[in-house]
Amino acid sequence: MRLGVFVACFFVIWGLVHFGVVPAGLGDSNLLWVLMLAIVVSAPLSFVLLRKQRDAMSERIVERVDSAKARLESNRNQEDGLTQ
Repeated sequence: MRLGVFVACFFVIWGLVHFGVVPAGLGDSNLLWVLMLAIVVSAPLSFVLLRKQRDAMSERIVERVDSAKARLESNRNQEDGLTQ
């Protein structure tokens, strides 16, 4: 999704440069200029627009870590029970 936000920003900025709304780069650096602007614009946009997806992913990661810790603790308790 972040790549999609970047690509959309790239094409919007490219269109703005093409029509003269945003100044073009120096000499042959126009593509590099558009890429840099797209990176700068897409980073905060993706931070804001993809917040729900990022929160959902972090919740899944926390659940997996908690589950792995619980399994590890269960295995330790079983081993302690067998060695006594």
